[in-house]
Amino acid sequence: MENMQYSEELLREFLVFRGFTNTLQAYETELSTDIGRGFQVDKILDLIFSVYVPKYQADKLVGLLNFFKQCFFSSSEAVLISTLLKLEVSILRYYIVHAIQSGRRDKVVDFFGANGNTLLLKREDWIPWFAIPYIKNPSLDPQFRVYFSKEWYDALHLSFRNFLSEIFSGIRIPALLKISTEKNTVKRLKNDIKQLNDKLSQLQALLETKEAEISHLRSMAASTSATALISQKSISTSNDGSHSLEDLLAPSAAKDEGSNLPVKDLKVAGASFPSLLGETICSDDGIPLRSTNALQESTFTSSKAVVVSNSVGELTNIYDDAKESLPSDNTREMLREDDFPEVRVDFQETFLGHTSPISRCRFSASGTNIASASVDGTVRIWTYDSSTPTSKNATIYCGAEIMSLDWECRSDRLLLIGTADGGIKAWNVDAKRVVCDLNTSANFPSVLDLKCSPVEPVFVSAAASRRVILRQGTNEIDKLGLASLTVWNMKTWKATTVLPLGEDPPAITSLCFNHNGKILAASAIDGMIHMFDMSAGLQITGWPAHDAAVSSVLFGPDETSIFSLGSDGKIFEWSLHNQGQILWSRDCSRFCYPESTKVCRHEVGLDFSGRRLLVTSGLVRSPIYQVQGHMSALRTLPHSAAITTVDWHPTLPMFLTGSADHSVRVTSIAP
Repeated sequence: MENMQYSEELLREFLVFRGFTNTLQAYETELSTDIGRGFQVDKILDLIFSVYVPKYQADKLVGLLNFFKQCFFSSSEAVLISTLLKLEVSILRYYIVHAIQSGRRDKVVDFFGANGNTLLLKREDWIPWFAIPYIKNPSLDPQFRVYFSKEWYDALHLSFRNFLSEIFSGIRIPALLKISTEKNTVKRLKNDIKQLNDKLSQLQALLETKEAEISHLRSMAASTSATALISQKSISTSNDGSHSLEDLLAPSAAKDEGSNLPVKDLKVAGASFPSLLGETICSDDGIPLRSTNALQESTFTSSKAVVVSNSVGELTNIYDDAKESLPSDNTREMLREDDFPEVRVDFQETFLGHTSPISRCRFSASGTNIASASVDGTVRIWTYDSSTPTSKNATIYCGAEIMSLDWECRSDRLLLIGTADGGIKAWNVDAKRVVCDLNTSANFPSVLDLKCSPVEPVFVSAAASRRVILRQGTNEIDKLGLASLTVWNMKTWKATTVLPLGEDPPAITSLCFNHNGKILAASAIDGMIHMFDMSAGLQITGWPAHDAAVSSVLFGPDETSIFSLGSDGKIFEWSLHNQGQILWSRDCSRFCYPESTKVCRHEVGLDFSGRRLLVTSGLVRSPIYQVQGHMSALRTLPHSAAITTVDWHPTLPMFLTGSADHSVRVTSIAP
């Protein structure tokens, strides 16, 4: 009953919306006299034999019969379909017989004129019936005599009644009545997903707490061990009872013959003394902060010395004094990044359809569909919303690593795919097939990026002379390939222009159009950002943006600025009014350290409001920086491996993260 009332309200709302007031009045009238809640077989019989046939409404009769065939049966119900097809033939022949008996042979001619071709395609036994309007007395013809008898009509009427009673039994309900049930099912599933996500967050928080406790216990155990060692072998002091800290930490003075354990390897409260001797300082997760030779440059006199005794507190004092020579700015920056609050999640969906690390993932122009690619050459098209039709879902096998993806900006119909072997494929999501398979020049086999114009049916490909793997440091950059920027027409699928880059140009890593497609920004591995006038096909400006290669480039929300991410982990917002002026910057080298580029080419994503900047990460979490805001940053929920690609929904506070753990996540956050 609830489903029935809900469906009636939907229908009433639709009629009011469309302005079908007469239909609404008739609908309300019939509802007031309706005593049943199921299909009314008698009313359907009256509609056919008392309205459509006597009033010669052949088009409505044919439409109703087609409705029965299309909406009520599946291919598994072959017997019922076969029965309906036979009844359909008999009902249409009764229509012809009734018109002949009523002296309306013209209606028979009109009927064959509108439906004759369709009838002949279905059954050849309709051929003799085309002559019936021209037979003087067809009721006496042996071929048609039976159709003019009352017994044949009664048998047809009874057979059709029984058939309708069977197909309209309680086990079959119209699709409209299923809407409420499906709505409730979707709502229940979403609630279940939300509860599971909450439970997952709780378990992750519990896991982090337990890991912190384990780390603390290990530190305490190391501290206790160090105290016991120092208690057994106290360090001899000078005549005045003291040594300099430099003397205390010298290997010759610190070596204990019995234990063979140097003092420089002792750990106190989780801190390692090698940093004091000019070695690399590392955070808890092993990320290098900075190398320092502070103690080699600073001399502690005996007046500053601290006597090491059996007390753990005195040993801690040594560490506190030495800590003054550490790089305090970097340490404070590191603490700030560790203290990034976790983003507040409304809901999160995880897609597990890939079997290798994710190389790229992108929302479609409307945000309804998602394309994700992995290094094994597989592209999957899917949707995160269970209420969205999955008819466009597909798996595309490209045979080479996917290096770039981009949706056509004007619709959700076309997806462009760039591969490491020089292939560019155009996938039509409606037809579910590759509509064009292009190849770049053999000299430029790696398609590093693809970008569609937001207004014109063109796209630009950035190809390199061989696959480019970004590294921090000049040694790798000198070995990278050359660039080719090509403009392609999406109607003819042919190259129209090669944008000028000069002689032996370094490889282009990232492309971005402005809102009207007139300007193209391109970043290169030599740290340059190039700007092109697309109407003229010429470079209009360019400037050195980074000391290292530029991994990603994006126009700002008002297009008066442009964002760039360097392989050194530095993010800059550049003014387009005052070239070379930096409006905003961040250092995310903690997340984009060189070793992480073995997994991915780092990129940034800017949300639709232009206030949040999401960055890929060599860690399991990515930072979300607040652009020109008071809050420094947030951090995403963790994957189980590096985050290799990111993207924002075009209109909602929702982002994608693809990971080396083979998963892609859709995360909706508070606005």
